[in-house]
Amino acid sequence: MIDGWGRNINYLRISLTDRCNMRCQYCMPTTIPSVGHDEILRYEELLQICRAALQVGINRFKITGGEPLVRKGAISFMQSLRQLSGVQSMTLTTNGMALGPYIPALQDMAIDAVNISLDSLDAVLFQQISGVDGLSCVWQAIRQTVRSGIRTKINAVMLDMTRSQLLPLAKLAEIMPVDVRFIEIMPIGYGATQTGYTADQALAVLRSVYPDLQIVSQHCGNGPAVYYQSKCMQGCIGFIAANTHKFCHQCNRMRLTSTGFLKPCLCYDGGVDLKTIVRSDQTDSLVALRQAICRAAAQKPAGHCFDDIREMTENKTMNQIGG
Repeated sequence: MIDGWGRNINYLRISLTDRCNMRCQYCMPTTIPSVGHDEILRYEELLQICRAALQVGINRFKITGGEPLVRKGAISFMQSLRQLSGVQSMTLTTNGMALGPYIPALQDMAIDAVNISLDSLDAVLFQQISGVDGLSCVWQAIRQTVRSGIRTKINAVMLDMTRSQLLPLAKLAEIMPVDVRFIEIMPIGYGATQTGYTADQALAVLRSVYPDLQIVSQHCGNGPAVYYQSKCMQGCIGFIAANTHKFCHQCNRMRLTSTGFLKPCLCYDGGVDLKTIVRSDQTDSLVALRQAICRAAAQKPAGHCFDDIREMTENKTMNQIGG
């Protein structure tokens, strides 16, 4: 599916829930009202949307939240999605707190990758950021996932308060076959209240320890990360630098919120309401969904406006949008 700027839109991020078992400072540091269960898309409705998406050329799916694994039945839904004809890639983003028991099922469904959020290897700092004493649980889940053979990626947001964690986190790619991705904090929701450092600043520090870091030529995932590798590393170092290295010209994604709103771009509140369609009495809602998905792609702007947040129209938090 080609948008108005010639980009191939083939990737859909699906939020299963706005709820989470952490309270990360840059996402939802305080308890906010959760969306009612009747407002959340049912799994059969999500599958219907995915079938329509496949028919218009979207074949790569990311399951996210909130924290997707706090929603009952998440794994069964993923199994059903994986079995749909035409699905080329399915991945999961999680904070790791509830991951452990589900790793065998993820392995059985041949999930393509699991992204685990980890901003600090220091237990005190981890709790300060996330609001929970959960480092040991997340670390155990990372080790289990790696041992299972599932491709494992670690996501770390580059906050000023976690500068000391840059090298310890990068070292994980040296001692384990994992990709460690450093993400510039985006001015979305509570992220606008946080300060961080840039991908270029991080790369300069890493090259002082790994001077042979070179860009990896092959594509390492569905998203915009730029990857580097050193001869010392089993995995790669990735950077998602939405602020300082705008990658909108190659953006291939849209986001489906847990309430059924399809967003073409993260920083604008525009999009298409798919929930109304799947809950309507239309005899052929699949056709209507295909048309609505194409409309959303046509609305996709040339780029975001993080460099001038006065232009932003999205005021929801990341857990409400879909991480």
